[in-house]
Amino acid sequence: MEQVTIKNDFISLSVLDYGAIIQKLLVKDKEGKELNLVVGLENPKSYLDDHKCLGACVGRYAGRISNGGFQIEGNTYNLYTQNGVHLHGGKQGFAQKYWKFDAIEHREQPFVKLTRQSPHMEEGYPGNLKASVTYKLIDNSLQIIHEAITDRTTILNLTNHSYFCLDSTNSIDHYQLQLQCPEILETDNSLLPTGKLVSVKDTQYDFLTRKEIGKIRLDTAYVVSDSAKKVAELYSPVSGMRMTVESNQPAVIVYTPPEFGAICFETQNYPDAPNILSFPSAILHPGETYINKAVFTFDLVT
Repeated sequence: MEQVTIKNDFISLSVLDYGAIIQKLLVKDKEGKELNLVVGLENPKSYLDDHKCLGACVGRYAGRISNGGFQIEGNTYNLYTQNGVHLHGGKQGFAQKYWKFDAIEHREQPFVKLTRQSPHMEEGYPGNLKASVTYKLIDNSLQIIHEAITDRTTILNLTNHSYFCLDSTNSIDHYQLQLQCPEILETDNSLLPTGKLVSVKDTQYDFLTRKEIGKIRLDTAYVVSDSAKKVAELYSPVSGMRMTVESNQPAVIVYTPPEFGAICFETQNYPDAPNILSFPSAILHPGETYINKAVFTFDLVT
């Protein structure tokens, strides 16, 4: 297992070839001490036993798919399911695969690019897929770009699955959260979308105005406002650290795990889009390039 660290004056980022995992994201707090803003494991080999996708690239399809598969061009493709749900790419998705360090730059605007060839019918998905993820440091921002091409029509939905913690309290109750997301996807008991979009107004899911998270816990697909440049903003009054999230994707899955105090912002397409025609298309054709771009910016608010 290989590890690469890139850094600039603001951020130090450590990445593993296994799962294209973000292992550490170090930013200085208001006292000048380095604060790791992601939940990670100190020993890289420990990730082999991780089932929470800590910091990993998730695919081929991030999120849930229903009906045991999907159809493309009249062909049915069956996927691995548990309790009727296909999750995060299957039994062994991209988060449990080794990637290849393809390019590394340590000088101006440091970056690391990882690539992976996913063969036709891996985990039941059609097409030989060439995927890449690039982590780039631009001043006090981390830019994450997922790209992919295929040799036959397929579906695709990649995202990064980092769990962010903006201080060392191991709690998110005091965090202040704002989401430029006026609607969420209605889901059933298996967290599969019903196809209906629901307004967040006057519900616990309403973070259109910044408010304290408190005891609210989320595993929720938010619909990003069409006009929103900034998808999310998270702030810890303890550390003074603020994180903003920008994305070119139509949704963000906001997830707060029950086991520890952290929060995920999975910028991506809608869950189960391959099976719900009213959702944005998840189809990737030969000759097209899939691009999922997200920017995470960190600064101190005094």
